[in-house]
Amino acid sequence: MAADPAGPRPAGNRRLHRLVSRLTSSDQERDAERLQHAAARSGHALASGCHRGELVTLSGRLRTVVYTPRTNLPTLEAELFDGSGTVILVWLGRRRIPGIEPGRQLTVRGRVAMRDDRPLIYNPYYELAPGT
Repeated sequence: MAADPAGPRPAGNRRLHRLVSRLTSSDQERDAERLQHAAARSGHALASGCHRGELVTLSGRLRTVVYTPRTNLPTLEAELFDGSGTVILVWLGRRRIPGIEPGRQLTVRGRVAMRDDRPLIYNPYYELAPGT
């Protein structure tokens, strides 16, 4: 982050800037910011920084969950959003997993692969967040 050429802002200006930002941003932008801050506070990686082959731990909210009935191998796919981007989670051979549903908060761990230039994790280890 580059230093402000005018010097540091007084505390009152920072508060005013945050207030104006909150008033002018959409609900989706505020939600994305909250998710991103929560991931950063927990020390987890951000989806936007995932690269093929990395072993990562991510936390976020499931946006979609889709069962794909294939003749050779059914799959359950979920889109995890952490405020910075999304990672597709793929469980092979599963039709349903209790607790894996849209809107659910969770933490996942696994190795990142790429499909159509989008990051995904096959059969991730996951922990459901309590109280969601």
